Amino acid sequence: MQNFPLVSVICLSYNHEAYVVEALNSVINQTYSNIELLIADDCSSDHSVGVIQDWLQHHPNVYFSANEKNLGNTKTFNQLAKKAKGEFIIDLAADDVLLPNCIEKQVTTFQNSKYENLGIVYGNLIEIDKNGNSIRNYYTEEDHPESGNIYKMVIGRTTKICSVSSMVKKSVFEKLGYYDENLAYEDLDLWVRASRVYEFEYIPDFLVKKRELSTSLSAFFTQRNNKKTKRLHESSLAILKKAYVLNQTKDEYKALLGRIRFEFYKFLKSKEYLLLFQLLILGLKTKYKSVF
Repeated sequence: MQNFPLVSVICLSYNHEAYVVEALNSVINQTYSNIELLIADDCSSDHSVGVIQDWLQHHPNVYFSANEKNLGNTKTFNQLAKKAKGEFIIDLAADDVLLPNCIEKQVTTFQNSKYENLGIVYGNLIEIDKNGNSIRNYYTEEDHPESGNIYKMVIGRTTKICSVSSMVKKSVFEKLGYYDENLAYEDLDLWVRASRVYEFEYIPDFLVKKRELSTSLSAFFTQRNNKKTKRLHESSLAILKKAYVLNQTKDEYKALLGRIRFEFYKFLKSKEYLLLFQLLILGLKTKYKSVF
């Protein structure tokens, strides 16, 4: 590995006119200098494109593409990830902020790791509101984010995953086929598939500020009669089915039952009864595998 390998930061914007400049500046103001920044706007209905274009006047060498129609996060990211030249990739939403030494700490962790098959490093983050005020720390003293083989942690939800603070080897994306474009959200699926094949390493430092908004995906998981909510639950069910196939031991099936129970209450609260029935069937199959 080079001493200063190229890191590609992919910044995705969708109606982020109020925040995108702060996100972009957080990339170019890193203590680590060998960075390739690629920006995409997914057909925003606000003035995000104009704000980005104004910023680009002072940064003409940064790549920017604007979708003529909304493609969704997974497709838009994949298009840029395949163009990326870096050895490592960061997926940055345009309303989040990298702390100044984020990339330096991530690269250093890759270079000094004891794990020979390391694919992803991740750290802690600070959740902030629309005005940038701190709300909470993502990981607290009660959480125990793991390193090494974290597959059971990911599928079992014994500890939350923190994809926003992660850096991924581009070779991981190439091996796994990038984000699954059939899904409404991508992070859990990538972590399930990657943790089956690669080791992870946790950095016990704050690397990112993640903005929590009323329009964030997390706000839609328990809404009723909402097309976006239904799409999210369809994606969750598809990811759980993938994990079921990837599992190899009774303990892993027991771990998966924990996440199925967690998703059960979200499906129930949003009254997605057909999906709930399918989740129950998967739960019964998983329970059987955990015993026999």
